[in-house]
Amino acid sequence: MGRTAVTLSGWELDNPVIPASGTFGYGREFAAIYDINCLGTFSFKGTTRQPRFGNPTPRIAECPAGLINSVGLQNPGVDHVLAVELPQMAAYFHKKVIANVGGFSVEDYVEACRRLSQSEQVGLLEVNISCPNVEHGGMSFGVTPEAAGEVTRAVKAVSAKPVYVKLSPNVTDIVSIARACEEAGADGLSLINTLLGMRVDPRTRRPVIANRMGGYSGKGIFPVALRMVYQVYEAVSIPIIGMGGVSTAEDVIEMMLAGAAAVQVGTANLVDPLVCKNIVDDLPQVMDKYGIKELNDIIGGAHHG
Repeated sequence: MGRTAVTLSGWELDNPVIPASGTFGYGREFAAIYDINCLGTFSFKGTTRQPRFGNPTPRIAECPAGLINSVGLQNPGVDHVLAVELPQMAAYFHKKVIANVGGFSVEDYVEACRRLSQSEQVGLLEVNISCPNVEHGGMSFGVTPEAAGEVTRAVKAVSAKPVYVKLSPNVTDIVSIARACEEAGADGLSLINTLLGMRVDPRTRRPVIANRMGGYSGKGIFPVALRMVYQVYEAVSIPIIGMGGVSTAEDVIEMMLAGAAAVQVGTANLVDPLVCKNIVDDLPQVMDKYGIKELNDIIGGAHHG
């Protein structure tokens, strides 16, 4: 049987399978279905400095090969996560977790990251720079190299844990954003976040989602995500966590060949709550199928045959 362990900035995971933030909550509901300690780790619900109710409803729209969501970072805030969610999580998940962080100003990111990085349960920080910068006209931090670099530098200055920056695909050149984050000190990158999409109801002739547009995710975005991981791998020397439309062990292998050191599974969790367990179970057989003895050996394999 092949070796499934992978490493993210010195942190060894039993396998590369990681449920993505926003699709796994704090793991509690999934832990009632199966032993989630079989996972490499998971990225818990995006956390902001202050509690957020989120966007108005409806927030979800189905579409072929995926869904569109505009939840709006609903979460109880960093104080509650540290005081309640993480201690409760320790009872059913015995590994370190990824803390996904959102913010609407550099100060928001800094304070949430500073506090979460002090938790022994947190293995690394995943900084979501797709959030709007309310101090500069609402433009997302992740759409310019300058803004992405500013957040990265500020968070790195206060974090006691590795910092992975989660990149938006809704940009002209994701490579320039990735390079800016690396130059600003990022320990790794996560990509991709959701694409921007919408649905219109022919009966009401109005957008289905109250916020009109939202993040499109699911199987349909896999080729786009794979392409971006491939491009970024060629441009940076830091680890990449690949995501976007992953739903099978074969997808994990493909994403790692493109350059991912680990792989997150998002929307598929909402379709089948056992999908991550099934991927973990299937990985050894798929590795045997392709003659893979160790997953670490195939990272970036598509770049050199």
